[in-house]
Amino acid sequence: MTDFVTSADGTRIAFDRLGRGAPVIVVSGMFCARPMTHDLATRLAERFTVINYDRRGRGASGDTAPYAPDREVEDLAALVDELGGKAAVYGHSSGAGLALRAAAAGVPITRLVLHEPPYGDDSDESRSSARELAEQVGTAIEQHRPAEAIRIFLTAAGAPPEAAQFAGQDPDMQAVAPTMPYDLAIMGNADTGGVIPLDLVGAVEVPVLVLLGDASPEFFHHTATRLTELLPAAQLSVLAGQDHSAPAEVVAPPVISFLS
Repeated sequence: MTDFVTSADGTRIAFDRLGRGAPVIVVSGMFCARPMTHDLATRLAERFTVINYDRRGRGASGDTAPYAPDREVEDLAALVDELGGKAAVYGHSSGAGLALRAAAAGVPITRLVLHEPPYGDDSDESRSSARELAEQVGTAIEQHRPAEAIRIFLTAAGAPPEAAQFAGQDPDMQAVAPTMPYDLAIMGNADTGGVIPLDLVGAVEVPVLVLLGDASPEFFHHTATRLTELLPAAQLSVLAGQDHSAPAEVVAPPVISFLS
């Protein structure tokens, strides 16, 4: 049964509560709503009380303009309050970027799992590409061309042209496509060129698990290694044979071990 919390700006955020035990919140990445993270939430619920939620603008959650990453930090803070004032947080992809922002902002997160946050390197080429991607996706969404926004993003991510074109026609992906600029804002594409936010990393003091698939593109390896070096209480766990879409049965065991 879907429950709701009200965020600081009045937006209603939909969530499912599963299991019993210490509190954990699952934060999804781009294109994802609760159904996509249900399997992982169910597996974690064997040991923990888990909140699996729709980020704003997705699924049953509301949305309130204007958007800013701080609004999603407030959403996460409202969910932590719902769980009694403290919780561990698992974030995947841009959801990991959001979880990092929340921890840096002082949301009472006890432990943090960062699963392949897609920060780029410090090169001029990488920064320029990130800014261009944010501009192109943002323009397509403003012009109500969700299929084109999806195609642009997936092509930039390395998907074959045919696959990117096909995904752009998926009605479920089109339904959440308006939130794509939210993810790119969280990752700092337009502002910083999508690099690791050293100011945020420096403000995180809780224990952190960084997850990396050894079959993921090289920039994920660089980012995961760098984050592990920069965060004061971090450890790296490598998922053998996995890429960015590692299944729940592979992700759950190291997360459970870390959170336990």
